[in-house]
Amino acid sequence: MKYKLLESILPLVEQFEEENMNGNYRNDAEGFKSWVVNKRSALIVEPEWEGKEKGRSPESVISTLIVHMNRFAKSYSKAAIWGSAFSTQEEFIYLITLKSFGEMTKMQLIKRNIHEKSVGMAIINRLLKQGWIGQDDSEKDKRSKVIQLTSEGLQALDQQMEKIRHATQLVSGDLTHNEKLVLINLLNKLSDFHQSIYDRNISPNKLLDQITISSNI
Repeated sequence: MKYKLLESILPLVEQFEEENMNGNYRNDAEGFKSWVVNKRSALIVEPEWEGKEKGRSPESVISTLIVHMNRFAKSYSKAAIWGSAFSTQEEFIYLITLKSFGEMTKMQLIKRNIHEKSVGMAIINRLLKQGWIGQDDSEKDKRSKVIQLTSEGLQALDQQMEKIRHATQLVSGDLTHNEKLVLINLLNKLSDFHQSIYDRNISPNKLLDQITISSNI
């Protein structure tokens, strides 16, 4: 048998183990593949961006682009519900969440959509008033209410789904299929990082003081 391929991979595995002493990657095949992908990404020519020559940082660009993407997405969502009974994109997002994941408590739904309690409760109350969701006492905790999508809510959602799907497709623009997969991986990594911070429920006046980023991330 020939082992030339294996011989060429072994040094990479050794390099992976040396560089992964801090545990940035899982110590398995999936972690190794992620490391290889990131190594390959490191070879990409650094892009240009507005303000770079004046010292504008990559972090500033990323933050601005994410904010802008959110605004673009909201404009498409607004168009998707134009003329319907929906008041905001959050209303149909809550319904889609219930359709996808089934019944859950109010706080589970609010946290899944990264909202403050007051904002989430206002959305839920509007949906209850519309009759698009129903609520029952939780069997696990009588102090909590479990909410579920009603047939009326499903009907309201189905009536707008074609436009909602169109709006969703517009958000990903002209990216190729492979570019979309790369972006999903990057956004998942970024989302996992921020979710861990969000779950700690740190008050705004202490948030920036308590959260630091290791230089090897």
